[in-house]
Amino acid sequence: MTDDQERADRRSPGMLEDEVLAVLWSGSAPMSPAEVQAGLGGSLAYTTVMTTLARLHRKGLATRERAGRGFVYAPAVDEASHTAEAMKDLLARRQDRAAVLAQFVSRLSPGDEQTLQRLLGEAGD
Repeated sequence: MTDDQERADRRSPGMLEDEVLAVLWSGSAPMSPAEVQAGLGGSLAYTTVMTTLARLHRKGLATRERAGRGFVYAPAVDEASHTAEAMKDLLARRQDRAAVLAQFVSRLSPGDEQTLQRLLGEAGD
């Protein structure tokens, strides 16, 4: 594999955690690392999945409980709350928040823009 291919295959920071959380959100019950690994398509090493789940647990984004000799994991936050917090954190790190918000809104689909307007109207009531 060339260096360019390896770089293309690498995930951006936080992407693996988001993918693991997506698998947990899709589950109806706590999941073992092996189940999460399968949910990710089985291409990641089991130890990578275990490390990522442990990291999510330390961050308070996943819960874990004993199941036999190992653990099973479940999301500690819902997808909407997690995404909203990430958006808020990103916005807080920018100097020109108004410009960022203007660009964000200008790139929304018409349906998302209508939803945002409705939600802002409800928040003002």
